[in-house]
Amino acid sequence: MTDEKNGSAVSGELLEIADALLPGVPLDSARMAGGSMHEVVLVPEVAAIRISRRAMHAEALPRRTEVLRLIAAADPPFAVPEPLTPVTTFGERAAVALSWIGGKPWQEGYGDPDKIGHLLRAVRECPVSPELKALLHVPPTYPDGRGWAQVLAEEVIPRLPRGERAERSRRLEEALAMEPVPDALVHGDIGMGNVHWGDNGDLVGVLDWDLALVTDPAIDAALMAWHGWENVRGAVDERTYRRARAWDATIGAGYLVSALHTRNLDKVDSFVEHIVADLHRLPATV
Repeated sequence: MTDEKNGSAVSGELLEIADALLPGVPLDSARMAGGSMHEVVLVPEVAAIRISRRAMHAEALPRRTEVLRLIAAADPPFAVPEPLTPVTTFGERAAVALSWIGGKPWQEGYGDPDKIGHLLRAVRECPVSPELKALLHVPPTYPDGRGWAQVLAEEVIPRLPRGERAERSRRLEEALAMEPVPDALVHGDIGMGNVHWGDNGDLVGVLDWDLALVTDPAIDAALMAWHGWENVRGAVDERTYRRARAWDATIGAGYLVSALHTRNLDKVDSFVEHIVADLHRLPATV
C-alpha cells in the first residue's frame, strides 16, 4: 500500500478512516495521493477518500463536497467525483469517499487542441444553479476595502525583484483593463493531474473543484498552458487566447487564482518566494 509517485505507505490512521467509510471493502491495493488541503487514499476502481489535513480544511469539506454533487447534477459531458458517503468527522479530521474516476492525465507539454477546446467549452457551458453559485468562492473585499487586485499591486508586486516590478504592474493594469466578458464556471486548477483522459484520448473526468469560481473562462484556458501554449492557441478563439495570455502574464495564472481565493495573500512573503521561483516560466510578452 504505497504511493506510486513517492513510495510512502498509507498510514494506519488513514487506513482506519478508509475502513470506517467503506466497511468490508478490501484495502490491500490502497495507495496514497494528496494535495495541500487533503490527503487522499485511493482504492482503485472503487473510491478516492479525501481526508482533511487541518481543522480549517475539515470545516470546508462539506461545502466542497456539495459543490461536487451539484456540478455532477448539472450533467456535464465528463465524470465528476461524487460523494459515496456522508462527510464524516474523525477527531479533528473530516473525510468523505468519492466515486472513482478512471483514465489518466496527459503529460506536461502534450495535448490535443480539439480535445482541449472541448474540455474548456464543457466547463464554461456547465450550468451554474443558484445553489451552486452560492457555494462557489467569490473573490472577497478585505476589511480595509481593498480587493485582490489592489493587494497584488500594493503588497505582492512591490516585493518582486526590482527589475520585475514596473513590468508586472503594467501587465496587471492591462489585464484589469480588458473589456469585461460574461462570467462562467471556472475550474481554477484545470490541467495537470486533475483532468483524466481515456486510452482513446477522449475526456473521461475532471477532479478537484476546490478552487472553482465564477469568473472569466479565459483563466482556465491559461491554466491549460501546462499542455503547451501552442495547444491552447489551437483550442480557443483568438480573443480568448489573448485574454489567457494577459491573465497569465500578471504573476502566472495559477498564482492569480490563489490571489482570487486569497489563499496566500495573508502569507505574502512566502507567496512572493514561490512566484519569483517561477518567473522564468511566465511569458516575456503578451
